[in-house]
Amino acid sequence: MRYTPWMQGGWARLAWAIAGLMTLLVVAGCAGTGAGVGQAQSPSTRQDMTSSAAGRDIVTSSDETEVRRRARIRLELAGAYFGRGQLTTALDEVKQAIALDSSMGDAYELRGLIYDAMNEPGLAEESYRRAIQLDARNGSVLHNYAWFLCQRQQYADADAYFARAAALPMSVALPRTLMARGVCQMQAGLLPQAQESLKRSYELEPGNPVTAFNLALLLYRTGDYDRARFYIRRVNNLAERANAESLWLGIRIEHKLGNLSAQDDLATQLRSRFPNARETTALDLGRFDD
Repeated sequence: MRYTPWMQGGWARLAWAIAGLMTLLVVAGCAGTGAGVGQAQSPSTRQDMTSSAAGRDIVTSSDETEVRRRARIRLELAGAYFGRGQLTTALDEVKQAIALDSSMGDAYELRGLIYDAMNEPGLAEESYRRAIQLDARNGSVLHNYAWFLCQRQQYADADAYFARAAALPMSVALPRTLMARGVCQMQAGLLPQAQESLKRSYELEPGNPVTAFNLALLLYRTGDYDRARFYIRRVNNLAERANAESLWLGIRIEHKLGNLSAQDDLATQLRSRFPNARETTALDLGRFDD
């Protein structure tokens, strides 16, 4: 169950699918990617993968008390409602889960995500901090709290929490954490660090279009147009991955390189597939450097 806050509005704003922080639980995103920048890990999946690494026995259904089982069901319902955008119902379910078992860090983590979606940052932060108190090695909550801080421009603190999440052993979500960290570093103006994080993410998960897009965007901004073209083509060469933002970035890169044929081909795709997009308007106005 990996929650995704991954970003506001799309790739060009550094988050192809990061706007709700629930990617593996809910596909939140663009162009059918199913992957977001800010995505968080599934608490239940994290526990299964890391319990042995932490020296604890793996919990099975026979170990679960009746109260714990009821709390888990409430938490699962809360996650499902959250994924459908039914925030009040999700909050009610997660409150009931906590009332049944206040030791469930995953419940506080989800409560933080819900409060964040409700634009209640104070309550969200309190929930994240409580989740971390209950399990300081929970990579999911470390990731989500880091993204929460990044969105509030608390970049140094955010990076520290991303680093803690990335350092955990057996982190199945490491590529996504590195991607989110790189995007946050880019927002903070730490371009060399952002490039390193995004490159590592890409090496671990080369098929993720969100990583490829953001790495291309960073390289474009730093004037490395040839390398930027390599990464953006990994996105645009598959029609189901390309969206208006990725096509527009590809156009701007080809424009910088003076490759008019490739530029015109991408422009044709943008106009035909996304005639009403703001990127199409920018293309028609010749605003390549905006």
